[in-house]
Amino acid sequence: MNNFNEIKMLEDGAFIYNRRSEIEQIADAVCEKGFCNILFSSVGGSQAMMDPFQIFIDEMSDIQSFSELSSTLIFGENNQISKDTLVFMSSKSGDSKETVAAAEYLKKIGCTIVSVVGMPDSKMEKLSDYCFVYKDGRPQELVMYLLIGKILYNKGFFKDYMKFAKELEQLPAVLVAVRKQADAQALAYCEKYYAEPYNIWIASGSLWPVCYAYAMCVLEESQWIRTKSVSSPEFFHGTLELVEKDVCCTLLIGEGKTRSIDLRVKKFIETYSDKANVFDCADYAYPGISDEFRSLLSPVVMNAILQRISKNMEVVTGHSLDIRRYYRKVEY
Repeated sequence: MNNFNEIKMLEDGAFIYNRRSEIEQIADAVCEKGFCNILFSSVGGSQAMMDPFQIFIDEMSDIQSFSELSSTLIFGENNQISKDTLVFMSSKSGDSKETVAAAEYLKKIGCTIVSVVGMPDSKMEKLSDYCFVYKDGRPQELVMYLLIGKILYNKGFFKDYMKFAKELEQLPAVLVAVRKQADAQALAYCEKYYAEPYNIWIASGSLWPVCYAYAMCVLEESQWIRTKSVSSPEFFHGTLELVEKDVCCTLLIGEGKTRSIDLRVKKFIETYSDKANVFDCADYAYPGISDEFRSLLSPVVMNAILQRISKNMEVVTGHSLDIRRYYRKVEY
């Protein structure tokens, strides 16, 4: 397998899980302080990493939650934000320009800020009330599962959280197994479609943020591949008209409540495109994870599947995932 280090992946997962108590203490502290609503705000892939958890909150509780990009938040047009708002923010570098500006704005309001960052001693860490630094730990979603899950448990909405959290110890091994199973399909996908002039990527529910971020932050930003992302519910209200026999369509299917919409899209693209591709979480085993938690894990499982496309794509194209023309290269 290209660019695959199983031992490191297991170690990176353990690095986060072994700090479970530290993460849960943050959840306990914000619950003890109290909050009236929850905001998720960052930019790019960091925002997309958090957005499924806003969906989980909406599905599992009556807690008011919302999501807004940091780059627009700073204009001050959202009147839902107050000193009693609990804010989750994320930044791999810890110094993303827009996220830092939003944190400074939220700090003035008096919001409680919890940040999840990759680098220690960052601007975001200094601006946050609570900060978890994951360094090389992966996946970052594991931090959010423990944070949001414990908050929902404390509020009486997730009675099986303790069972779920215990099973999350198996998540790194599950993701390794998923990557191994997905690799052959991912490599074949790259070899066949790497030079497509136009791609349509589709998903719904908690996989929509995954799809959106992958199309933008990997295929477009990291590989310079022209890609259109659209949610499954919106697909039938415009984008379907661009599907032809030679148009490459890629559908991501989870196991959540919107699965039936994805299956409608699957039937359509397989009928009208000769380049229809489907990656379905239901095709994978999750050793050590109870069936009732599978849908919760769809985003992180799909990200593991897509990572095999990324790692193979850079080999097939000869275009490193680290190459940029403009991002953090020029002023904009």
